[in-house]
Formats: sequence, C-alpha cells, structure tokens
Amino acid sequence: MKTRVCRLHGKGDIRIEEIDVAEPGAGEVLVAMGAGGICGSDLHYYQDGGFGPIRVREPIILGHEVAGTVRAVGTHVEGLAPGDWVAVNPSRPCNQCRYCLAGLQQHCMTMRFFGSALRFPHEQGGFRDLMVVDAYQCVKLENNDVSLAEAACAEPLAVCLHALNRAGASAGNLAGKTALVSGAGPIGALVIAALRHAGASHIVATDLQDAALDVARRMGADEIINVGSNSERLDRYTEGKGTFDLAFECSAAAPAVRTAIAAIRPQGTLVEVGVAGDVAVPLNLIVGKEISFVGTHRFVGEYAQAVKLIDQRRIDVRPIITGAVDLAEAPAAFEVAGDRSRAIKMQLTFAS
Repeated sequence: MKTRVCRLHGKGDIRIEEIDVAEPGAGEVLVAMGAGGICGSDLHYYQDGGFGPIRVREPIILGHEVAGTVRAVGTHVEGLAPGDWVAVNPSRPCNQCRYCLAGLQQHCMTMRFFGSALRFPHEQGGFRDLMVVDAYQCVKLENNDVSLAEAACAEPLAVCLHALNRAGASAGNLAGKTALVSGAGPIGALVIAALRHAGASHIVATDLQDAALDVARRMGADEIINVGSNSERLDRYTEGKGTFDLAFECSAAAPAVRTAIAAIRPQGTLVEVGVAGDVAVPLNLIVGKEISFVGTHRFVGEYAQAVKLIDQRRIDVRPIITGAVDLAEAPAAFEVAGDRSRAIKMQLTFAS
C-alpha cells in the first residue's frame, strides 16, 4: 500500500513523493487524512528552513493540524471503527519523565510531535493521504454536519484554550472582563473565539492587515483596530494606567508587546502566545502595574476539549479557513499561506 506525502527537503523545496504504508499494529489505526492545516511552523520550515535554533537537517514530512477517517484498526483498539471521523492529536509524550508525571505533558523531555524538526531524526508529520497513528491520538467526531476541515482546526484551537487556561480563564468565568488580542492571524482569531465562548464582555483585536481583522470580527471581536493606519485608536485604552483585564499577545512583535503592557490595567494579565527571539519589554511597567506576564506552550487535555467545541459548533472555526487545495498543489498552497493579505488558514486535502 502506497501513500503520497508532502516532504520538505530544504528551504523552499517541497516535493510530493510516494512511500509505503504498513498495516496498523496493536493499539494503532490507519487514518485516511481528509484535511490538514498549514501552520506557522510549517511556513517557517518552508520559507526559512526552520526557526530560531530549530533547523531542518533531513527531509521531513510536514503537517500537524490534521483530521481524517479511520480506514482500519489494529488489535487491542477499542472505541474506534472503520468509517469513524477523527481529529488526530499530534502530541506523543513519553508519559514517564518528571514533567509528564506531573501532568505537564506539553513539557515532555522527549516529546514526539508530528512534523517537528526539534529532534533528530525528525518527527514525520501528517500531510499524507494515509497514516498509521496510535489509537489514543484519535478523538472521534459525532456530528456529521461538521467537516473534516473544521476538525483539523482542533490543534490550533487547543493552543488557544491552553492560553486561556494559563490566564486563569475558562468557559463562563470571563463575564464582565475585557480583553485585547494583538495579532489576528489563525491563533489570534481562535483566541478571540475562545474568549467569546468564555464570556468576555468586550474584545478588541489589533493587526496590520484589514483582511485578518475582518475575520477577527467574524470570530467575535467587538472592535478591530489596524495599528498600521489607525494606531491612535488604542490611545484611550492606555489612559488611567490601562483598561484591559487580559491581553493575549499573538504577534511576538516588540511594539505590540509594549502596547499590550501599556493597555492592561494594574494587576491585569498578559499572556504571550506569539514566539520570537529576544524582544525588549518595558519591565518598569510590568513591575509598576503589577502585571502578571505569563507564557503558554502547546496544550494537554485542551485538545479533546477543542474537538468537542468544534464538533458541537460551540466554537465555529469556519471563518478562519481561507481555502483548500489537493496535496499535489502543496507548493502553491504554501505560497498563498505565506501572504497574510490573502490568507488566514490554508488547508490541504487528500485522496480518500
């Protein structure tokens, strides 16, 4: 049995190749992928050959935002059967290191994560027609009205749900709270949706692209501000030591971090979601306003929660999906995905 794969050989060098697929073994299932979202990390690998110290050192199959249909099941698999629609959790922690044993599997010392060049040999990803995965990675969908394209958004939504949890925010407990979301790409847009679901009373989204801000409004933002052309509209939120109870900084741009800190009220919380290298921050404001400045990394139990929210359409992810093309056209899809004036979330589709 053969499958097509989307393999990156180096910066800008994506090739659609064919490899063998084994039958699922004990505790495994064979999944026919239906949809896969192109993530920011996939783009970094394609555009730059990596990000920060993480570099592509051997050919790697990309993709970790995937969902599909169970084609076959191995022995000792319960609760899954051929024909089931599943979202596939890309995380495979060891469950034995001190972080896993403490319930912090996102910090696993030997995490195996689809399509990641962090380890060598690299962990191969899910941009392929067929893939054998561990059964525990599959979260079954119940709603036939929800598409596999929507289900493939579970991974980035899980990232956002974890970010809210890091801020001490969860469903229903943000009534009356105000929030700033800087950076309205896929993650920013899904943070907005998660905040709306959690009951935030007023959400302001900022970005440099009008197209992204339009999607942010559709995802639940009450106010959108293009900080490239109308940055003065944020000034009123910085008055009187700041306004927002919460800020989620999704751009990792130093000016956005500084603005978020200025706009948060004393003893408010800033969650840094975006990733970059060294960024200057105004420590005097963080200290003087007693701001809680926290980081957030991946997710744990939030993946199953994200699938459920999508499956029940309690969070509608459809506005972020820009379009989809067949795996054979992956290079063109990556070019579109890299243009923020045209795309929020580009996806690949696969042979059934």
